[in-house]
Amino acid sequence: MKTRAAILTEMGAPYPYAQSRPLEIREVELDPPKQGEVLIRIAAAGLCHSDLSVINGDRPRPMPMALGHEAAGVIEQVGPGVEDLIPGDHVVMTFMPSCGHCLPCAEGRPALCEPGAAANGAGTLLGGGRRIHSPDGDIHHHLGCSAFAEHAVVSRRSVVKIDPKLPLKEAALFGCAVLTGVGAAINTAQIRAGQSAVVIGLGGVGLSTLIGCSGSGVNPLIAVDLSPEKLDLALTLGATHAVNGADPDAVQQVRDATLGGVDVAFEMAGSVKALENAMAMTRRGGTTVTAGLPPPDARLPVDVVSLVAEERTLKGSYIGSCVPVRDIPRYIALYRAGRLPVDRLMSGTLALEEINTGFDRLHRGEAVRQVIVFD
Repeated sequence: MKTRAAILTEMGAPYPYAQSRPLEIREVELDPPKQGEVLIRIAAAGLCHSDLSVINGDRPRPMPMALGHEAAGVIEQVGPGVEDLIPGDHVVMTFMPSCGHCLPCAEGRPALCEPGAAANGAGTLLGGGRRIHSPDGDIHHHLGCSAFAEHAVVSRRSVVKIDPKLPLKEAALFGCAVLTGVGAAINTAQIRAGQSAVVIGLGGVGLSTLIGCSGSGVNPLIAVDLSPEKLDLALTLGATHAVNGADPDAVQQVRDATLGGVDVAFEMAGSVKALENAMAMTRRGGTTVTAGLPPPDARLPVDVVSLVAEERTLKGSYIGSCVPVRDIPRYIALYRAGRLPVDRLMSGTLALEEINTGFDRLHRGEAVRQVIVFD
């Protein structure tokens, strides 16, 4: 079938993107779903820093590539072997397909699926193929999703069925921002009521972490960012303190507010400097969690003695250490109960043709989550 998608042919285009237009809206040929795959009509897709990091070259991927990984839509067709979904089902896409058979999957850690990671790195679906084509040849899939498109063919293992009563433009955020951010608090850090925490970096993931902490009874809960507007938003979402990360004494402000440091520090900015600050804000015996994704060559200097003598813990968090089929319905239920104000993260909607301008806003830090809405 013919469909339209946002295609990136070369990384590192000059900014602003509204002028250089790195993403080109093209008509492409989309194969029907094969064994274990589904065809989805995309209803909404969020703009995320993980997409931006491919556009600017920080996260190298094979080109050309159809971008987009945070989305929700409606099943239009199922391929052979898919027996638990039918046309008309509403689904959220997840950016790490899980095979269900490798050792991490068997241990209940599908975010670390080995075949899924290999497929994502190669720009294929979980089964190893590419379903998007142009006259110039095959087009790679972004994280098994390629959701900046009117339609997508993905692995059955890349979607989670949801309640159709939830508006799809809200549901889209649960596939990345909410799953990663709330999961980092609940699953990775296993945050508890009464603990103290700081969240550095208030994008969609960072603010999701913050509302996950707030809903868990964290106090004090400190927000750190460079944007006064995002800090103001954080205060309305449960933060008890707001600190501008550009202040030379930002670390000391956090330590003073928490009598020596927080129980858990979350670094969500994708910056080595932010991670260093997060560790400095963590108390003796505390935990530092990072879900930021700096460039692959970034290195962190660590005071090894403090890891031992102060019994510190440094943890990575990928997709919030989530089991998507378990956690997405749970987080949606918390949202509908008023415990996770996910809708407050939405900065606005835009058309597919406005995608390059949307990434300019994201690059400038002017938006938390913009959502492309398809008619």
